[in-house]
Amino acid sequence: MRILHLMLGTLVAPPPPRDQRGLSQSTENAILLAGAVAVALIVISAVTIYVTAKLPRP
Repeated sequence: MRILHLMLGTLVAPPPPRDQRGLSQSTENAILLAGAVAVALIVISAVTIYVTAKLPRP
């Protein structure tokens, strides 16, 4: 009888709770995209400042 109870308990038992830690995939993608845009803006600004500084003055 014990084996029957174990098998029935295994079939009827609720699944283990889901692990809810971490961010969702879309949130993670949005954060990575914002970081890439920030890096691109920094690089463009640095190049613009450098080129403007090296232009001859009239």
